[in-house]
Amino acid sequence: MPGWVVPVIAVAVVVVLVVVWVSIYNGIVTADNKCDNAWQTIDAQLQRRSDLIPNLVETVRGYASHESATLAAVTEARAAVDSAPTPEAKMEASNALTDTLRSLFAVAENYPDLKANANFAQLQSELADTENRISYARMSFNDMVLEYNNAIETFPGSLVAGRKFKPRNGFEAASPDAREAPQVRF
Repeated sequence: MPGWVVPVIAVAVVVVLVVVWVSIYNGIVTADNKCDNAWQTIDAQLQRRSDLIPNLVETVRGYASHESATLAAVTEARAAVDSAPTPEAKMEASNALTDTLRSLFAVAENYPDLKANANFAQLQSELADTENRISYARMSFNDMVLEYNNAIETFPGSLVAGRKFKPRNGFEAASPDAREAPQVRF
């Protein structure tokens, strides 16, 4: 065997390993960026919901002014979402806001004039649409987190990821009760 064959094979192996390493690294970075993008989609929908809430609260206030505790709870929950410093804190605050909005709509059930108000009905419809968008965006985010976590936790991605890339958390059910099927009795 000529003396140049072994060095050429060694260089070829090194080049292949570098190409594979770069490819895996780029895949991990792409998955990380997809997670960021999916979170930004959730954040945009949370902002849309946050923008709708003051109008909704003012509409309800006009009909149900003595329900100030419920209105204050919604306003405080909205502020908590807006001021949450981390995605995890924003997830938790968003779940709390969803709960307070449910109580607001329960209050609205007691006011037939409010339920018949076109502005309230439109705001309620837009909010329901936004909640559906948030739900879809959360599912998409969880899919991206799964893809990313798989990329950094499986071999050989785990070697490439090293300590630079950390696992991410996805959205979970807001409360333990949400995981159980509701009891329906007639």
